[in-house]
Amino acid sequence: MKKKKRNGLELTYHLMMLPGLLFLIIFSYIPMVGIIMAFQDFVPAKGLFHSDFVGLKYFRYMLGLNDIWEVLRNTVAIALGKIFIGTFMAIAFSILLNEISIKLMKKGVQTIVYLPHFLSWVVLASVVVNIFSLDGIVNRILGSFGIQALNFLGNPAIFPKLIVATDVWKEFGYNSVIYLAAITAIDPGLHEAAAIDGAGWFKRVIHVTIPGMLPIILLMAAMSLTGILSAGFDQIYNLYSPIVYETGDVLDTYVYRIGLVGRQYSFGAAVGLLRSLVGLVLLVSANKLTMKLTDEKIF
Repeated sequence: MKKKKRNGLELTYHLMMLPGLLFLIIFSYIPMVGIIMAFQDFVPAKGLFHSDFVGLKYFRYMLGLNDIWEVLRNTVAIALGKIFIGTFMAIAFSILLNEISIKLMKKGVQTIVYLPHFLSWVVLASVVVNIFSLDGIVNRILGSFGIQALNFLGNPAIFPKLIVATDVWKEFGYNSVIYLAAITAIDPGLHEAAAIDGAGWFKRVIHVTIPGMLPIILLMAAMSLTGILSAGFDQIYNLYSPIVYETGDVLDTYVYRIGLVGRQYSFGAAVGLLRSLVGLVLLVSANKLTMKLTDEKIF
C-alpha cells in the first residue's frame, strides 16, 4: 500500500515537471538541429536538409579572420570584468547589509538594490542613455566642476567600462542574496569568540565571515566561468553603435550581426557553435574545480 502511495506521489511530481520539460525540449533541444548549418553552405530556399555540406569550411574561415580574435578579446575582457567586480560588490554589499539591525530599513535597502535586476535592458538602456549622454546628468555634473563632457556611449575606450559598471549596478544586489544566506549560516559563536579575543569588526569579517562564505564564493565563481563567453547580448545590443564595435562587439552581437543581419547563416552558426563548445568545456572544468575545492558539484 505504501509503495502504491509513493508511486502515485512520484507520478504527481513528474507531472508537475512536465511543463518545464516540454518548454526545455521545444526551445532548447529542438533548435539544436540548426547546428547542421555550421557545416553547410546554407541556402534558405533549399532548406536545412538540402543545402550543400562543406565540412569545416566556415570554421577555417572564422579562425583566419582578425575580427573574430578582436571580438573574442572583447567578450572575455567584458565578461571577466563583470564576474570579478560583480562578485566583489555582491560580497561587500551582503556583509554590510547583514550589519543593519533595523529590520524595516534592511528590507527597504534590499528592495531598492534588488529592483534593477527585474527590469529588462530594453527599459534600462534608455535610462543609461539619458544619464550618460553628452547632455545627460553625469556630464552636467562634470561640467559644473569644469570637466569637459565625455562621450560615454561613443568612446571605444570608455564604452566597455560603462558596460561593466552598469551591469554590476543592475545585478550585484540580486547576487548578494546567496552570499547573505551564507553569512546567516555562520555560527554566531565564532563572532562572539573572536570579539572576546579582542578582534574588531574588520578583523572578524576577514577571519570569520569571509572564511565562512568561502565555499559559496568558490562555487559561485566556478559557475560564473561558464558565462565567460557570454558578455550580455541584450545589454550591449541596446547600448552600442558601430563607432564602438572595436571594443564593444562581443560574440553574441557578432553572431547576430553576421548571421542574421548579414544573412551569413552558416558562418554565424559556426561562430555560435564554437562558443557553445568552449562554454561546455568551461562548464565541465568548473564542475571539476568546484568538486575539488568545495566537495560539491554544479551538476
